[in-house]
Amino acid sequence: MSVETQIRYQRLNDLTASQIEAIRAIPAHDEATTPVIEATRPTAMFLDDAVYAREQEKVFRRLPVAITVSAMLPEAGSLLPHDAYGVPLIVSRDREGVVHVFINACMHKGSTLVPGCEPQKSARITCPYHAWSWKLDGNLAGVARAETFACLNKEKRNLVELPSKEAGGIIWAILDRDAEGDFSLLGDDILADLNALALNEQHLYGRKTFHLESNWKQVIEPFLEGYHVQRLHAKSVGPLFADVPTVVTRMGDHLRQISGKVEFAPDGLENEKNIHKTITHAYLLFPNTVLITSPYYMSVMIVIPTEAGKTQVDYHMLTLNKADNAKSEALYKTSYDTVLGVFGNEDFVAAEYCWKGLKTGALDNIDVVYSGLEHCILMQYETLEKHMN
Repeated sequence: MSVETQIRYQRLNDLTASQIEAIRAIPAHDEATTPVIEATRPTAMFLDDAVYAREQEKVFRRLPVAITVSAMLPEAGSLLPHDAYGVPLIVSRDREGVVHVFINACMHKGSTLVPGCEPQKSARITCPYHAWSWKLDGNLAGVARAETFACLNKEKRNLVELPSKEAGGIIWAILDRDAEGDFSLLGDDILADLNALALNEQHLYGRKTFHLESNWKQVIEPFLEGYHVQRLHAKSVGPLFADVPTVVTRMGDHLRQISGKVEFAPDGLENEKNIHKTITHAYLLFPNTVLITSPYYMSVMIVIPTEAGKTQVDYHMLTLNKADNAKSEALYKTSYDTVLGVFGNEDFVAAEYCWKGLKTGALDNIDVVYSGLEHCILMQYETLEKHMN
């Protein structure tokens, strides 16, 4: 049996009406036109610690941010420690399958409850110091030698829970424990797109964490433009794509780009067994999550700023089918190695080069300039600036 018959695919009609409309708007490549724009941004937006601090205050501590993909906790009774945003967290899926996000601190003396960064199965969260334990819904379950505490109010010793929401195959949280839990940023339109892509049904094939010497916005920029593709990726994926603009749709604060593969033609798409062989979707889920479709998998990157010039990228490769036979495993392994090579050795290296170059001051007096093939980057910055102001 061939790999083709074992892999689940998506057809054009599996997508939302909005996605289909955007696909229909892709011009044949020989008819595409590229806009000419006049746009610059100061180097300070990438370099300054003050800008980084304001982004943390106005965006990353106030708005919903992606913590991880749902596929990281596929079963009830799972938990995941997560420290990347500078707030020690535990993500759990309780016995009823409901996701929670807690501060990773014991309510006895503040000890870290779950060290590391690997998902695990557990019926309880137990402190390694004095063995206090909590259910996966955060309620205190047990206190060692409880009779020795004269004034222990157990109801006040439940884990501190942050506002969180599982939607579109992603677990989101607001890192301010006192926030009201407003997740309206995750609009119905963008969630409909993610659900149409079956992100909430996918399996985690592989994941990798990258630690980069670059500003988080520089890491995201390549995924918001096609200008670099035939140049930076000339020896890898560049020949698969035409040097034309993507079809961009603003979806609330989020951005969707849709492009056709090289020699794309709009006719006959209904007959495509696997629409992702012909079409590539690239989403920027504001503020810092990138989703890119591929014929046999989807890439989700959570781009987390840790300093003005340091960024952690949590990369996840998701598949509609489990790698449960030798042929699908071989296909996924090849795909995984390829995508890590392209992103890790090309896109991420370019971001680090840009950070290093901007630090020299060479562009301080003339700013960073953007072309008509990079207009989607400006759309992201307009949204970011809206929240910053």
